[in-house]
Amino acid sequence: MSATPGGGVRTLRVPGRHGYAAEFSPYLPGRLACAASQHYGIAGSGTLLILDQNESGLRLFRSFDWNDGLFDVTWSENNEHVLVTCSGDGSLQLWDTARATGPLQVFKEHTQEVYSVDWSQTRGEQLVVSGSWDQTVKLWDPTVGKSLCTFRGHESVIYSTIWSPHIPGCFASSSGDQTLRIWDMKTTGVRIVVPAHQAEILSCDWCKYNENLVVTGAVDCSLRGWDLRNVRQPVFELLGHTYAIRRVKVILIFKLFIFLYIHRFWNFSKPDPLLETVEHHTEFTCGLDLSLQSPTQVMDQSPHIFSYPYTIFNKIIIPVCYSSL
Repeated sequence: MSATPGGGVRTLRVPGRHGYAAEFSPYLPGRLACAASQHYGIAGSGTLLILDQNESGLRLFRSFDWNDGLFDVTWSENNEHVLVTCSGDGSLQLWDTARATGPLQVFKEHTQEVYSVDWSQTRGEQLVVSGSWDQTVKLWDPTVGKSLCTFRGHESVIYSTIWSPHIPGCFASSSGDQTLRIWDMKTTGVRIVVPAHQAEILSCDWCKYNENLVVTGAVDCSLRGWDLRNVRQPVFELLGHTYAIRRVKVILIFKLFIFLYIHRFWNFSKPDPLLETVEHHTEFTCGLDLSLQSPTQVMDQSPHIFSYPYTIFNKIIIPVCYSSL
């Protein structure tokens, strides 16, 4: 494992692991979590990496191993030390970074890989939602040893689940069945079904500053925005990528909406929406997050398959386009 500071990019290399997800801590500036797997998650174990950054670069604070690949990670919204991961054995794991060993608890009800997990940001809710390749979404209270509810309706694997930051009990999911779905935990049923792409939808994100806007990214290399009040057609479509979109995040800087996927930054309100393309990895990017503590920082994660042993490259960058907003 090695760290490399330099310019606006901070890099940490982790041999033998492939990165799948990264998330900044909502509490501690400079702390972030990474979910990783051996052999692309097809075989082998997984590792949860807790990283800290300072002037000299990134350093490993703590790591936890699991007996199957880890695909996603989410921080608790009421405890700075607690987070949840999900894995290829169909389980969720509850961890405490204040302890050297773990997990604290394991939840196993899904029958196939769990690919997505998200902790609700709505006040008064301490709930986690998970999406699995068994085509179900499950709702969890981490203080309870079993799921609270199971949501069915998708007709293929579920790649992404995300809570609404505005509407209590409401979350979105995207799937290989080419649909975006909006769910309400109060009715245990789907509220809206959007045939969003004619390809598998690998990622979705809810805009934190517009309760009606959800963005999807798909295998067809397109990024689409959906106004949930009228889903007959997208409010925008952004084209330009040449590979499937693995992760999409939505942010607001100086009252401009910027959409980021893989290494491209967009402002859909402009006639020429592409702001910047950043190419600092030689392979696809899986993990992606934006810092709330330092709004100009972006964390991404890529498995460099042509280096041996296989290596995660964790990088924190400051895009040039941010300075002009």
